[in-house]
Amino acid sequence: MYVVTVNFQIKPEYVANFQEAMRINARSSLLNEPGCRRFDVTVNENDPGHFFLFEVYDDEAAFQKHTTMEHFATVNHTIEPWVLDKNFKMFRMIP
Repeated sequence: MYVVTVNFQIKPEYVANFQEAMRINARSSLLNEPGCRRFDVTVNENDPGHFFLFEVYDDEAAFQKHTTMEHFATVNHTIEPWVLDKNFKMFRMIP
């Protein structure tokens, strides 16, 4: 399994919009991408502008496929002006 984590810091005035956009992205990924096994969207309870995504894919190829999907491109374009900081990392699960 291939794991992707993403930390976002969002401008305060866009927190609700970002949350909704990520809900749509997560739901679309899980429904339309057979290789997407998990897509959790979380928010820091002490910092409402800090979001953490935890995504699990069958393999790196499934994640690469995710990045070519229309919903991914739409969300990325939409949220770009809302983001103060973005940090992502990739991991492989240990069997």
